[in-house]
Amino acid sequence: MADSSTQVRPGGRSAKVRAAVHRAVAELLAEEEAETLTLPAVAARAGVHPTTLYRRWGSTAQLLTDVATSRFSDDLVVPDSGSLAGDLERWLADVATDVADPDTLALMRATIATGPAGGCACVEDRHRQLGAILRHEVERGGAAPEVESAADSLLGPLYYRAIFTSEPASADWARDLVASYLSTLAPSSAERRPADTR
Repeated sequence: MADSSTQVRPGGRSAKVRAAVHRAVAELLAEEEAETLTLPAVAARAGVHPTTLYRRWGSTAQLLTDVATSRFSDDLVVPDSGSLAGDLERWLADVATDVADPDTLALMRATIATGPAGGCACVEDRHRQLGAILRHEVERGGAAPEVESAADSLLGPLYYRAIFTSEPASADWARDLVASYLSTLAPSSAERRPADTR
């Protein structure tokens, strides 16, 4: 089955309906548990007929994936401070700040709860951002770990802390996590600073 998002034209009534539905999802998640979110409830809040949602998204899981993809795509600027440590510290602190937002956290939890194995739609974009940071370091002549390794060590603990515990993943905590991770890498990755660049 083709992705329904490729079958609608941007702009016009379609875009207005999508915006209203996305807004309705955010409002309902702020008020209720994710388990109570249904397409008819979203339709009622958005002021559209339920068949519109069933036709376009098909299920609550697909709707939440669309909302999450829209929310997380290119939402953070990839830093280029001149060092791997600086880039990772700034980026992960931004991710931690974003995840600390109650609306963002509610959307992530709902997407994970209703979606297929593989988790939240934010993962792909976060991996892309992390990959860009690591490529910057290689282009500067430094050594950088693989994206998967860095994601496991940095994003894994951050998302676990944010989603499954009551402890906040603060910006300071994220910076400490980066410092701890970089201390396990080769000196050229962990200690490269702006003064070393040409």
